[in-house]
Amino acid sequence: MCRRGGPPAHEYHQKSMTRYIIRRLLQAIPLLLIISIVLFAMMQAMGDPLATMGGRKVTRPEDRIRLAKQLGLDKPGCVQYVYWLIGNDWTRPVGEIPEPNAGILNPIVKCLNPLNYIDSYATGTRKGVLRGDWGISLVNRQPVTKVIGERLTNTLLLMVTAEAIIISVALLIGIYSALHQYSAADNIITATTFVLYSMPVFFFALLAMYIFSVNFRKWGLPYLPTVGMFEPSAGPSTMQLAWHMILPVATLSFGFIAGYSRYIRSAMLETLGQDYVRTAKAKGLPRREVVYIHALKNAALPIVTLVALDLPFLLGGAIVTERIFGWPGMGRLFLDHVERSDTAVVMGIMMMIAFAVIIFQIIADVTYAWLDPRIRYK
Repeated sequence: MCRRGGPPAHEYHQKSMTRYIIRRLLQAIPLLLIISIVLFAMMQAMGDPLATMGGRKVTRPEDRIRLAKQLGLDKPGCVQYVYWLIGNDWTRPVGEIPEPNAGILNPIVKCLNPLNYIDSYATGTRKGVLRGDWGISLVNRQPVTKVIGERLTNTLLLMVTAEAIIISVALLIGIYSALHQYSAADNIITATTFVLYSMPVFFFALLAMYIFSVNFRKWGLPYLPTVGMFEPSAGPSTMQLAWHMILPVATLSFGFIAGYSRYIRSAMLETLGQDYVRTAKAKGLPRREVVYIHALKNAALPIVTLVALDLPFLLGGAIVTERIFGWPGMGRLFLDHVERSDTAVVMGIMMMIAFAVIIFQIIADVTYAWLDPRIRYK
């Protein structure tokens, strides 16, 4: 069917969706800028990065001044943020400019007049985040992109595997529980999911390690490894990787499976009571077709939003899980560099998470419209 005097309805819908996506991406720009300012200010308030360098050894004052100047830490926080965002390769050596005698107001004066304090002694080399330069790690003096890239694959391996298991198992449990409402199996599932959902990630990780590693070894049973991605004596292999992933993935998955299954059960119960589902049953359609084609498609709508919103929480669980199981991923990297006030690496990780959350929200909106044709974005 065509709109009067306009393009076909599906073309109009595609154009509306395209405009909506472009508008959301443009709205994300100031949002990411505000997030970056807040995160950078928080990192500035965490302490002196020089205090965590060199094994916390006390250095001479002249060495600290020289090192701070070399790393750009002698500048006010607002100037450091400008360097991080747009770089300092555009500066020019104009000679030393004396600082105003402002007493305790000196840092405020610097931020109000940052151009007077931007590398007045030498031309910079940084290009800034806007041009793809995320800076150099203060800990190991390597580019931030390289430091994060080495760990990102390991974290994605855990998160993608856990997310696939979470969605698959939660769908099965939620649908089964909805179809057998108030049965003995439904009551057992309900009690179990409540217990798992209320269990903190770190507690489940420690409990799983105690049962499936420590006790299984005592009982002479095949036990699960608890540290790293492979045994040093065996070397890296697919089997070693899969074997070492069992406990971390299970730790990440069980709490989310419990929560998702409750949402799916509730959505399925509401959908199964709709008129169109009863009509499909009255037509004599097979039960499988009624449940998985007519009911599940609409029941999945709130789950799409839930999955997108839970992305940062899943990563938060990965941070704890990686630390406990010694998994060399991005979560463990984040904690190590937060402890050392490594602003460049922490900002890189947090901004990547913020960008991923925004992108997943847009994907969720598009998927929502695809699942429910009644939804139109203008």
